[in-house]
Amino acid sequence: MQTQVRFHQSPPKSGRWRARLAALAAAAGLLAGGAAHAEGQIRIAYQYDVGDILLHVVREQKLIEKYAAQEGVQANVEWKQLSGGAAINDAILSNTLDVASTGLPPLLTVWDRTYGKQNIKAIAALGSLPTYLLTRNPAIKTLGDFGPGDRIALPATTISLHARLLQIAAAGKYGKDKFTHFDELTVSLPHSEAAAALLSGKTEVNAHFASPPFQFQELKDPAIRKITSSYEILGGPATLNILWAPERWQKENPKSFTALRRALAEALRFVQGNKGEAAAIYVRLENSKLPVSFVQEIISLPDVQYTLQPQNTFKLASFLADVGAIKHRPASWKDYFFDEAQGAGGS
Repeated sequence: MQTQVRFHQSPPKSGRWRARLAALAAAAGLLAGGAAHAEGQIRIAYQYDVGDILLHVVREQKLIEKYAAQEGVQANVEWKQLSGGAAINDAILSNTLDVASTGLPPLLTVWDRTYGKQNIKAIAALGSLPTYLLTRNPAIKTLGDFGPGDRIALPATTISLHARLLQIAAAGKYGKDKFTHFDELTVSLPHSEAAAALLSGKTEVNAHFASPPFQFQELKDPAIRKITSSYEILGGPATLNILWAPERWQKENPKSFTALRRALAEALRFVQGNKGEAAAIYVRLENSKLPVSFVQEIISLPDVQYTLQPQNTFKLASFLADVGAIKHRPASWKDYFFDEAQGAGGS
């Protein structure tokens, strides 16, 4: 309903200007009230894998709501699960999401696209977990054994973390100008479908660049074995998933941003000290058929390191700049992380 302001009599010109200024001030007050009301409204997209287990704990224990209340804000957190970095990027750019967890390449892509505009940056890393390239083809012993008849399933061809890892491996093996060597062998499949295909042995898919927990399920089959991993390709532990948001959301919602960072820190302490309970939370929220003991086994592996600090992200960022996948070359990992995430170091 529109509100109309009527004067019983026409005020003098100076009075009309005062009236307009008063109306503008009232409108500004309404807008300010709207902005204040928006503080605490958080729409978060996260992944299906155990790389996002910190967010599962945050959700289950309502930690954002807890710390927002301490900031004087009533939080309303909406959780969504979307598959694929491209879909999440589009949702953020269309303002139907505020915060998202993806792999590193989608973050770097959207950071590059919004550089100097929306300025999307990372809030925190969510942990370093290895991803495995698996196959059931007995003829394949090394990366160099993959040939035209092989098909490698991964979440998205060319642009996903797994696709980029294959490109880095190809550049290292065949030369920088041959970084797309394996691209023609890749097919796009969600991890769950790729795992089912590889385990069945009845489709063209005879390899899968997987993520946890799927890779560990697949390795239960003695016909499936690991060829290489993200840690081997990048030379050490590497961040799997990253949480990020537009700079606008961070600036307009400083208390929510602080609450989110504090929630992640508490979730990290919880996961590090309560692997069994964290695994149970993951199984419950995912409605997973995996045994809690199996998930606990995964997240307790020495190679699985839950941390909010990025590891080995700059190597991938530099590669994307080298091959022209991003136009803005970051000087360091700090360029694509908010200042609040930089205090404890990273790479």
